[in-house]
Amino acid sequence: MNRQRNRGPVTAAALAAMCAAAVLPGQAHAAGPGMYAFDPDAKNVQGAATNVEASTLDEGVPYRSMIKPGEKLYYRVTLDDASAAYVSAVAVPGDDGAVAYGDGITVSLRETDDTRCDSGQANFGSGAYARPITAYASRTVKEGGSTCQEGGPYDVLVERESKAGSSQEPWGLELRFLQEPKLKSGTSMPTEAPESWPSASAKPLTGKQQKRSGGSGFSEATSLENGRWQDTVAPGQTRFYRVPVDWGQQLYASAGLSNTTSGGEEFVGSALTLSLANPAQGQVSDATLSYSGGPASAALRPLPPVAYRNRFDSSSQVSAMRFAGWYYLSVSLSPKLKESYGAEPIPFELSVQVKNQAEESPYEGDAGIFGVTDQDREVARKGQNAEQAAKSGPMTVVAAAGIGTGSVLVLGLGVWTLLARRRASAAGHPAGGGNQPSAQGW
Repeated sequence: MNRQRNRGPVTAAALAAMCAAAVLPGQAHAAGPGMYAFDPDAKNVQGAATNVEASTLDEGVPYRSMIKPGEKLYYRVTLDDASAAYVSAVAVPGDDGAVAYGDGITVSLRETDDTRCDSGQANFGSGAYARPITAYASRTVKEGGSTCQEGGPYDVLVERESKAGSSQEPWGLELRFLQEPKLKSGTSMPTEAPESWPSASAKPLTGKQQKRSGGSGFSEATSLENGRWQDTVAPGQTRFYRVPVDWGQQLYASAGLSNTTSGGEEFVGSALTLSLANPAQGQVSDATLSYSGGPASAALRPLPPVAYRNRFDSSSQVSAMRFAGWYYLSVSLSPKLKESYGAEPIPFELSVQVKNQAEESPYEGDAGIFGVTDQDREVARKGQNAEQAAKSGPMTVVAAAGIGTGSVLVLGLGVWTLLARRRASAAGHPAGGGNQPSAQGW
């Protein structure tokens, strides 16, 4: 009898553990130093050497591909006759791949007769070390437009430039095709670039510094709100973050690299690169800093408030601030620092300021990724990435609660039946007989 009584707490503990396992969310997996975390939902797709053999990219679906030095690869998308469209490519060199100043990728969107709609380019610039870089091309429907205005199939061409002395290893590609929501009916939007906007630098923040660890790719980008955020970055590593920026709001960002405790003083040019990409993962701007073992900082140039009319500006930095949504910040540290300062991560501070009140969206209905919601602001406050936010969203909580409740009921019934049989056996009754204990008695 003692043995049977002692099994009750053990069974209850097992039940509690099983129920907890049923409702607890999984932990996000972070890639190690130098590794890029591709979107876990990305589908594999192969680029084609000829446009007629190109694979089709579906809207809103992430894709993973690969490109070799000097390759020109075609993909295909289908556009409607009313929406602005964007195709982006994140190029991911190998961890140890050597790159030169002009190495990079070009993304262009073209009609099937090779008429170019638009193109975007990204290269490593003065920070000539391997790290993820991103570029995009767009199609804008406008009154009086003569090319790329019709609905139908369009070609996406991704080209890689690599110098002879650069690594000849293939680069990974992360591809996305998006279409901007339609504007509200009857809305008259400006068709000219802004003549002026506040271009003064923001005053440095003085609030309390907080720790928040960045992700290893766009899909893992850690959400930030206004504040001073502390993290570490190792030589050859890139950390990703995202900030919700609504219509009419202006984003300021800077990165300050700490002094090293290794005792080194060797000068390293373009040691850290701070980059900004827009919600369509198009490059906006970047800033670099040099390092000699002491504190150093770099800030992005002041950017205009998010506005629809920015797209008509000739400056790529201004035109990229064309819609609301999550803007992505990345911090990359040159692998060259490892030679003089060791492989240990170095602390840095990322300062983020979003100014101005949010303005009304120009879109009809749900803005999708081209908008900012109250839930997005809450996600930024909590510091969640996209996967964590999805798991903790209202529908997920309801689903988890339903699954958890169902598990409790099923497991509870099993335990109740097991105990009933044991008690019946101990009392000399066969299991399933008419003298089983009632729910109240259990």
